[in-house]
Amino acid sequence: MSQAANQSSILSGADFKSVARALTIVENDLAGANDLLKNLKFAKPAPIIGITGPPGAGKSTLVNSLITQLVSKGNKVAVLAIDPTSPFNFGSLLGDRIRMSNHFNSPDVFIRSLATRGSLGGLSAKTIEMTDVLRAAGFDYVLIETVGVGQSEIEIAGLADLTFVVLVPESGDEIQNIKSGLMEIANAFVINKADRDDADLFANNLQKIIHQKEDIQTPVFKTIATTNEGIDEITRFILSANNIQNTRKEFLLAEKAYKLIGQKRMAGIDKKKLRQDIAEALLNEGFNLYNFLERY
Repeated sequence: MSQAANQSSILSGADFKSVARALTIVENDLAGANDLLKNLKFAKPAPIIGITGPPGAGKSTLVNSLITQLVSKGNKVAVLAIDPTSPFNFGSLLGDRIRMSNHFNSPDVFIRSLATRGSLGGLSAKTIEMTDVLRAAGFDYVLIETVGVGQSEIEIAGLADLTFVVLVPESGDEIQNIKSGLMEIANAFVINKADRDDADLFANNLQKIIHQKEDIQTPVFKTIATTNEGIDEITRFILSANNIQNTRKEFLLAEKAYKLIGQKRMAGIDKKKLRQDIAEALLNEGFNLYNFLERY
């Protein structure tokens, strides 16, 4: 059996051990990773559902509730949870997964955490590759929960078929930022923790802004994820979206290609080594960053 054929068969049967092994190969660029990716076969659509929003909005709890709903309707679900990587020690904070712990032993749910690996937006090229591995593994839905800082809210639009922006009623103070940034990429807004004060007021203001900006009304859902309130409506929206033609296919693929090309071109740059080189260069009088960069 050729190496390419061997790598393409690693997902045969799509058992979770095979999926985990394939993800490890791709994430760490182990031998055969490129062949594995080039030989992926996509037997079903497996929509990519992006869940993004600011820290503390309850994204992990919302994802946990969505998993329960989707699995109850006979679906197999994969979750790729992206955690922030510290820019100082390159470590990742993989703490939020405890909120999904009741699904860890489910035969219909696969959960994997991924560090951002220093990507400022939170979505590295590895996110794209690992998402495609999950799509090829036979899942019905792939959920991606982003770190929700920097540009990750915008970048998720280049990867997901449906993007949910999760906010809390207190986000009303930042409604101008919402207006300028997230409005363009959200297929739906979720106001979580809707039992808090001013939730209705915030929802109404958000709907007014959406109506001013768009001909097609982007839905606004109100949820209390801790008690599963409002989750049914979001699940129905996801299921009905299967019949909606994706008009952003070229955009999505171009965004993915751009990320992957950038990864290939930056493959020789070791960020830790770069920091060491700068530390040494700083010892020289008259350090100039732009002169330093000439060597790269």
